[in-house]
Amino acid sequence: MNQVTALAGLRYMSGFGNGFETEALPGALPVGRNSPQRCAYGLYAEQLSGSPFTAPRASNERSWLYRIRPTIAHWGAMRPAAMRAWRAAPCEEGRDLPPAPMRWAPVPVTGGTFIEGIHTATTAGDAAAQAGMAASLWLCDRSMVDEVFWNADAEMLLVPQQGAIRLRTEFGRIALEPGEIAVVPRGVKFAVDVDGPSRGYLCENYGGAFTLPERGPIGANCLANPRDFLTPEAHYEDRETPHRLLVKWGGRLWEGEIPWSPLDVVAWHGNYAPYKYDLRRYSPVGPLLFDHADPSIFTVLTAPSETPGTANIDFVIFPDRWMVAENTFRPPWYHMNVMSEFMGLIYGAYDAKPEGFKPGGFSLHNQMLPHGPDVDAFERASSAALAPHKLEGTMAFMFETRLPQRVTDWAAGLPQRERAYEHYGLSLKRHFDAGRP
Repeated sequence: MNQVTALAGLRYMSGFGNGFETEALPGALPVGRNSPQRCAYGLYAEQLSGSPFTAPRASNERSWLYRIRPTIAHWGAMRPAAMRAWRAAPCEEGRDLPPAPMRWAPVPVTGGTFIEGIHTATTAGDAAAQAGMAASLWLCDRSMVDEVFWNADAEMLLVPQQGAIRLRTEFGRIALEPGEIAVVPRGVKFAVDVDGPSRGYLCENYGGAFTLPERGPIGANCLANPRDFLTPEAHYEDRETPHRLLVKWGGRLWEGEIPWSPLDVVAWHGNYAPYKYDLRRYSPVGPLLFDHADPSIFTVLTAPSETPGTANIDFVIFPDRWMVAENTFRPPWYHMNVMSEFMGLIYGAYDAKPEGFKPGGFSLHNQMLPHGPDVDAFERASSAALAPHKLEGTMAFMFETRLPQRVTDWAAGLPQRERAYEHYGLSLKRHFDAGRP
């Protein structure tokens, strides 16, 4: 058994990508075999595979679940359900928007459950082809009561920004607050409980599963350390009450009714399970003498593509950190690149846009479109004293993908979209003087 940590009244196992085993009843886990002729307590054995059976050992993902009823017993007549503002790639919306940087102020929280409150801002790629992503906001104020969801199209990365939430999953319970993230693998059933208004950012990953980036010359330590990723201990619901079952499959939302809770896993073992991570435990690295390093040094998780070194998605953060480089322009420089960047701010201020970018807001700088600091950030950074300085009380993030992101009609039509944002570069002054080296 891995190290067990008590946190927020729940229990977790520490580590990333390791094999775990946990049981809510003693003896529920079979010893020495995965699928015995008869399981303890009259349970059913079910394997949940997140990779092909023949995937190499290092990338083979699966867990064995010992549950009151197998998933096929939860399956009845399914019918289409309203997706409201939720979208899946490919999405035909936003085709007439001109290519330009975009930014949005915080969107107010609306009513409803987590599923009802998902509003997609951008999509990229194709869910059926298992490539690309979707970036959404959730805006909700009501718990999912007698209602359970699973996503067959995508792995889900949840980034709370306002209000704590609790995930009740097949594998156990996860408490989550702003400054923490959770990842729910494709096919894992869960429900979301809230205590009041809740807002956060959701990344659906259609491609390969998130994993830790390689450290290369950095070596064995820093960035996100595996021991800080927490997986829940087993916890089951034995409730024979009617439940609504929601499934996202094939880019559409489906629903049906079952007479019991499907969150009935009494024990499990394996390496395919939901997990959480506290972003404040991230150990950043940076340049000590000169130059501003690429934002890739702040990668927490990466979802690889079939092209080595090119991510389907990188999840990057900009946390508290020391700025110690000398004779260097410190904010992110002006640039264009092959990746497209959906950015959000959890709390604090972002150094390249200290005034206009607010917590709960988001921005999009698409593939091969120009972006960089606004005029105030440029002027301040160009004349700042370059003594050691610590950025504190800040947490911005980026969903970065190799694919262009298409803006949805919902996001394009929001009153919070800054209609003139793409013109911020026009305020930058000419400083060129051929007679002054």
